[in-house]
Amino acid sequence: MLLKKVMLPACMLLLAGQSLFAVTPREVDVCIYGGTSAGVIAAYTAKQLHKTVLLISPDKHLGGLTTGGLGYTDIGNKSAITGISRDFYRRIGQHYGKLEQWIFEPHVAADIFQQYIDAAKVNVLYEYQLNSVRKKNGYITEITVKGHTSEVVKAKMFIDCSYEGDLMAKAGVAYTVGREANSLYHETYNGVQMMHEHQFPDGVDPYKIPGKPESGLLWGISPATLDAPGTGDKKVQAYNYRICLTNQPNNQVPITKPEDYDPSRYELLLRLLPKLNAPTLNTIMIISHMPGGKTDINNRGAFSTDMIGMNYDYPEADDATRQRIIKAHENYTKGLLYFIGHDERMPELLRKEMLAWGYPKDEYTDNGHWSPQMYVREVRRMVGAYVMTQANCEGHEKISDGVGMAAYTMDSHNCQRIVVNGMVKNEGDVQKGGFGPYPVSYRSIIPKASDCKNLLVPVCLSASHIAYGSIRMEPVFMVLGQSAATAAAVAIDGHAPVQDVDVTAVQRMLKENPLANNSKPEILVDNDDEAHTVKSGSWDRVTWGGYGPSFLADTSKGATDKFMRFLPEVPAQGRYKVYAYIPRVPNHATVTWVKINNGQQETRIPVKSESVKVEGQTSGEWVDLGVHTLSAGKNTYVEISNRESDGVVVADAILFIPE
Repeated sequence: MLLKKVMLPACMLLLAGQSLFAVTPREVDVCIYGGTSAGVIAAYTAKQLHKTVLLISPDKHLGGLTTGGLGYTDIGNKSAITGISRDFYRRIGQHYGKLEQWIFEPHVAADIFQQYIDAAKVNVLYEYQLNSVRKKNGYITEITVKGHTSEVVKAKMFIDCSYEGDLMAKAGVAYTVGREANSLYHETYNGVQMMHEHQFPDGVDPYKIPGKPESGLLWGISPATLDAPGTGDKKVQAYNYRICLTNQPNNQVPITKPEDYDPSRYELLLRLLPKLNAPTLNTIMIISHMPGGKTDINNRGAFSTDMIGMNYDYPEADDATRQRIIKAHENYTKGLLYFIGHDERMPELLRKEMLAWGYPKDEYTDNGHWSPQMYVREVRRMVGAYVMTQANCEGHEKISDGVGMAAYTMDSHNCQRIVVNGMVKNEGDVQKGGFGPYPVSYRSIIPKASDCKNLLVPVCLSASHIAYGSIRMEPVFMVLGQSAATAAAVAIDGHAPVQDVDVTAVQRMLKENPLANNSKPEILVDNDDEAHTVKSGSWDRVTWGGYGPSFLADTSKGATDKFMRFLPEVPAQGRYKVYAYIPRVPNHATVTWVKINNGQQETRIPVKSESVKVEGQTSGEWVDLGVHTLSAGKNTYVEISNRESDGVVVADAILFIPE
């Protein structure tokens, strides 16, 4: 039977997979792409600011790395974490019975992010991938995403909160991948860097048959040659997983041999171990202990959980290729754990240590008890209206349009594993700190006006490789997510492109309404706030380990009376929870006396050094001074003195939280 060729009108010609009927667009004020921690906070903020919002998550889980195993939070300095980001860690603290906490189990973080989504009634599309972007006159008019269905989304403002910067890239915004040459931004820690951290000691042979180059290189070693220091390239710092294990037998799933297991991938570890002094499991990987008998395990040393050099294709890859790279990292990491515990060539002590751990039954229950989020430390970086650089991190270049603070070390993991002088070496690791909190420019989270006028990019923001290494921490991403959503609301209300937003208005909103819910802001008085402090006697100023730029210390053991008085401006009479930030220092006074005067009565409170419970990446803690009724105005003060002290007395910051 012959079939007639039927000619259809052009308007009825369909691409494969398209519906016969046009998709009705979803229309919102703010569309956020990326279900990361920044995406959740941005969506919550925009809803709190009375905008209609759609959050699109390419994954079925929200929270990114914060719910994906990174429970040992990279802080840098607690004073840099503000607004809803700080509220998140306060909610973590509430769960564990503290004011705030920076170490936590993955499922606890997931529950708290869900609280934000539920409270604001944020509409979320799960497992939808960006397909296309349409622009007109410099504005994104709509995007198409595909998941269970195909959806078209129109919005006045778009925020790219993905780790990959896919919306930014498809919108035609300028970006870069890899490392800039030091010469580009007059930096010293960018480009190729051969340093001593996370490095192989001399003498580790790189060849399959030791001493025989003709036998070929061991797995994971690149044949590339070492470029000159500071040379730029497109190499991407290593990815890994932040591994959640448990040592609680009743909550364990055994670590078994993964698919595609190949013990030859770990031959370098066997060659490294004899070079180490009495290695333990914690020598090979950083085992940070979380509540519930769990871990946040990270890379440590020359050969560990980082899969160096295996991620170069990830930034520009399609989803299928990215999934293959993700699976390869998962198999490598699970294989490493299995190898350490079961390969008879491993020292018995290490095998025994490894076998004490297992995957937690109560984490990632819909993903085989394994994190659904690979640690993609760096993917694309926008080249926007302003580029943050090493000079910003170190305080040599100042900006006035800050919409968040960063404070972490300039941190890059290794980018390649190569042969140098016949020995295996890692290249690319940089760990450079020693600077205080610094502002992140608003212009670094927006594109150039010529690229796009209604897009904000708080995650793949505009920064050099080495500056991004300091900024790219989860709490900072949340801060910048809130700032981006606030700026989006200001842009919508002012009918302005993001480049014309009044940054002072954004800064004012972030300061006066830090939780975006019109609650009363807390009052913080820091020792560096000269307008609200009075000092008696000579104190040492210490610029490490405190809250904010510094703290004060006295080592005289009360030989001469000294005090530091903190003077809050109380907006309205009421009950306030009062806390003192106490850095833990050597030879800390057993008891420090704190006096609270509320304008009517005086209370003297002993703070015992043993009450300063320091957990996580911090050297101090908030100590509860009780609830006090404070009168309005400037009548209240809190005084820390060195009287009756038997050691070092510290004075740093006082916090007043309205009940």
